[in-house]
Amino acid sequence: MIRTLDLRGSRPTRAQFLGLIPRTELDVDTALDVASEIITAVRTDGSLALREQALRLDNVSEYEIRVPQTHIDEAVAGLSPELRSSLETAISRVRVGSQAQVPPAVSSEIASGAVITQRWQPVERVGLYVPGGKAVYPSSVIMNVVPAQVAGVRSIALASPPQAHFGGRVHPTILAAAGLLDVNEIYAMGGAGAIGAFAYGVEDLDLVPVNVVTGPGNVYVAAAKRLVRGRVGIDSEAGPTEILIIADSSARAEYVAADLISQAEHDEMASAVLVTDSVELAAAVEAEISKQACATPHSARVKIALEGPQSAIVLVDDLSVAVDFSNAYGPEHLEIQSEHASQLVTQITNAGAVFVGDFTPVSLGDYSAGSNHVLPTAGQALFSSGLGAYTFLRPQQIIEYSKDALKEVAQGIRVLADDEDLPAHGDAVDIRFNTEDN
Repeated sequence: MIRTLDLRGSRPTRAQFLGLIPRTELDVDTALDVASEIITAVRTDGSLALREQALRLDNVSEYEIRVPQTHIDEAVAGLSPELRSSLETAISRVRVGSQAQVPPAVSSEIASGAVITQRWQPVERVGLYVPGGKAVYPSSVIMNVVPAQVAGVRSIALASPPQAHFGGRVHPTILAAAGLLDVNEIYAMGGAGAIGAFAYGVEDLDLVPVNVVTGPGNVYVAAAKRLVRGRVGIDSEAGPTEILIIADSSARAEYVAADLISQAEHDEMASAVLVTDSVELAAAVEAEISKQACATPHSARVKIALEGPQSAIVLVDDLSVAVDFSNAYGPEHLEIQSEHASQLVTQITNAGAVFVGDFTPVSLGDYSAGSNHVLPTAGQALFSSGLGAYTFLRPQQIIEYSKDALKEVAQGIRVLADDEDLPAHGDAVDIRFNTEDN
């Protein structure tokens, strides 16, 4: 069901690893033209364009784009006690985990009378996107909203596609999760249109443009985020989910197989990769995958994902090669199931999130770990991080110098200003010491 890539007997370089890595072939560029047309239509025709897109893409027509509070209240009231408790637990844990991501203000005394204070200011308004495709993601509501609230964002808008099965309403569990978080500005709109609406606003809906757009979605959402980046901030161009597991002979094959399958059930394009130095474990995991994949409800989807070129069991000579492979890959989710896990984790440089030990599956992070599950995919972990409170914060430096402190560096400013042929820069300092009242 899953192919094997045998790298034993070799020590590939970073460049060679990049050519060997199994990866989903997802080209956001191919979706840019379509996404651009959708965004342009929203900018030009507002809610009419959103309704046309909903009819064409979601098969809904008679619905309210701006979700009434009554719909939110009904959704919260309709939660089962068990689901409400699970959502509230996740909210509480993600809130604690997010609070650690807000740096305190720090003041540095550069010299006597010369102080620079760095503080972290939240953006004023954010647009949070929650997809509604093959699965329903109330957990993504939590992962987007809670960090924004912890960061201190004052205005939060949320969008999710209208659902034909629910008469054009946003899925009730998504509404309920938002209601538990006291979010009441919710829009039934999806895909690239929702991203464009957030970035440019929709006047006839009183939808005010946002400063930052976050949240996962399909290739058209990723393309739309690329197009509006610069007008608004974004978290990342999230693509199909990925899991990479580093494991040795001490790992439990049934755990490894279950974790690979858990991510493969997201999407046919999901990536599931095991890197191991144990031939015996590789064989046992392959056997477990065949057994477990047949029994899971989304077996057809799982089978396509695991048989795709983006998934593989990779055999290496030792775990140091496994670490090199993982660091070149930059997985969204990295699990380490090894008796040497505590040592290996110190060598990991590139990963969206790292799950250490037999009892820390990715599923835990998807819901109740307290970490965030909106993470960089497609190698973006090599240069970016997952969603967090810091996504909604901007560092600002506040500079305050006394007269004596400025005088101490005035001559140096004059020299540098003249050297750069910007004499007025030096003049702006000198005037403070040349006038009579000084």
